[in-house]
Amino acid sequence: MKMLISKMTFPRGARVFTISGAVLGAALLASCGGGGDPLTNPGNVSNPGVTGGATLAFPYFEKCIFPIFLKQLPIVQNGVSSTNTCSGAGCHDSNTGTGGALRVIVAAAPIADADLTAAASDSATATAIRATDMYKNFYSAQGTTVFGSPIQSRLFDKPLVLNVLHGGGRIFTSQDDPNAKLIAYWISHPVPKGQDEFSVSSYSMFTPADPATGTCNTQ
Repeated sequence: MKMLISKMTFPRGARVFTISGAVLGAALLASCGGGGDPLTNPGNVSNPGVTGGATLAFPYFEKCIFPIFLKQLPIVQNGVSSTNTCSGAGCHDSNTGTGGALRVIVAAAPIADADLTAAASDSATATAIRATDMYKNFYSAQGTTVFGSPIQSRLFDKPLVLNVLHGGGRIFTSQDDPNAKLIAYWISHPVPKGQDEFSVSSYSMFTPADPATGTCNTQ
């Protein structure tokens, strides 16, 4: 394929420059902060790694958020009402789902309460939990959030169809839906900086403050 060349000719005595339209376009794009080759698709986004211990709480995820993914929930899609689970085939199931970044391993085994408690102080137990399917679910869900800001988080916005499209339709009718409130609370309460996802500081998210016996707070 021939590339068209645009020429800019200056008065006699001045040097004549030939500038490729593609090169010129690239220079203009770079000046706007675009960068890269304008004749190709944009490069992959490289997200920086998490630093400073920034994380959401694993105990609250397992006890309060993961069950939402398994519930039969009412769905309104194109004006038609039905029921389905977030983890269903064609939705967010880890094997057959087509639902974007969130992936759910439905058969993930629960973490024993004794192990969950031990992980707060025992690095070997914490490492073992991080290798489980339940942790993979936690990691996937956390990756669709902006810590401290539910309204900027896809995990919260998509089921509400809140200024964003959701292939699964509207799951929660409002932000006052009990499930939406659980998700919002989880995102709004990252563990203190420098502490990990098993920190006992997250136990205050339950009443009483014990993930084994407490109920899930939403405010």
